[in-house]
Amino acid sequence: MIAKDLERRIGRGLDGLARGVALIGGIILVALASLTLVSVIGRKINSGGFRAISGDYELVEMGCAIAIFAFLPLCHLRRGHVTVDIFTNRLPAIVQRGLILVGDILVAIVAFVVMWRLYLGVGEKFPYFSQDWRDALSMGYKPFFPETTYELAMPIWIPMAIALVGAVLFCVVALYCVWRDLNDLPGQEGAQ
Repeated sequence: MIAKDLERRIGRGLDGLARGVALIGGIILVALASLTLVSVIGRKINSGGFRAISGDYELVEMGCAIAIFAFLPLCHLRRGHVTVDIFTNRLPAIVQRGLILVGDILVAIVAFVVMWRLYLGVGEKFPYFSQDWRDALSMGYKPFFPETTYELAMPIWIPMAIALVGAVLFCVVALYCVWRDLNDLPGQEGAQ
């Protein structure tokens, strides 16, 4: 019973955190839609001080990536991923729970790999720290020059690092979902 109560408390905390991060992702998407609208109107008018916003494509590209990583934790926590359950609805409940567990384990593996590779990508683009620190943090070699976007000259590592926050939370949520599934297996009620 103690493990189940702990799981519920952690779940509530993760739910609140995931909702907050998803809300930030939603605000980013609304801002990007507004930016796109203003830029399109500016392209059409193109006079009297109205013109397209410089770097709008770059901002939309980076903002959408950040928003996607902001939505992943809440989506997975609430089981919002697309499922095809025409076949599985006819299976016994124990088999359905087992399939959910296997699916959540696979999502946790994928979440970890995505987080790990994104971390390495940030390290590859991040131009700071001494080589000793970079080696200790597994960040690879320092780039000769910081890679930036073409139009705005924004360092690439900044949006990648922001997206990494969502990827880390996604990985934590995926591991929590596996734990939740294990606690929901039959026979676990009496063992706690």
